[in-house]
Amino acid sequence: MSRARHLLRARPRSSTPSSPPPREAFRAEEWRLIQRLRTPKQVQEFLRSLPYNHERHGETLRTFRGVVARQEAHCLEAALAAAAILEPHGFPPLLLDMESQDDLDHVVFLFRHRRRWGAIAKSRDFGLHGRKAVFRTLRDLVFSYVDPYVDGKGRITGYGLADLRTLVSCNWRLSERNVWQIEKALIRMPHRKLRTSDRRYHAILARYHKFKQKHPERAPDFYARQERWM
Repeated sequence: MSRARHLLRARPRSSTPSSPPPREAFRAEEWRLIQRLRTPKQVQEFLRSLPYNHERHGETLRTFRGVVARQEAHCLEAALAAAAILEPHGFPPLLLDMESQDDLDHVVFLFRHRRRWGAIAKSRDFGLHGRKAVFRTLRDLVFSYVDPYVDGKGRITGYGLADLRTLVSCNWRLSERNVWQIEKALIRMPHRKLRTSDRRYHAILARYHKFKQKHPERAPDFYARQERWM
């Protein structure tokens, strides 16, 4: 059994707030959004339309409710929002955490369609947004992020799968407070190591620096297989 599957079965499912909240728990604006955004593609487009949360006034970890109220999100907040929006449409609240050598993880919402994995994500970086459901394994999905992750310091070193229904007991959907328990749980949970080619890493790093020297204001867009991106 893979470590990812083991993680999903590691803890018994608890009651509230792990159970989906009833319709009346949502505010009218929140429920209208959930009713309008029924597919991963629609949710990805919504999250891409929001400003990135640069946390200029201090670090935050907002829930779906906080994202709707503030109309901005960073990567983990966007993943929580995607989980809350799509859960009523039958998608389990799964997160994929990608570890990096610079300790700046990237977290995405994970979904399956026709036995293939895809992701919904938000990022300041061009290549770290969502992926279409075309990947047979989680490892294949993570590898699609390896090259775009290289930016001078970043390099993916591992990944872990979290089911929010069993990982934490905080109200990650509708709390009006920061849910730091999510971040702590993602750090503590098991991660599978990912080995990548040193030669390829240094080649992508050199290409990244060359691109930025020529186009300092542009995001690198030279990555292959972009047809698999959301």
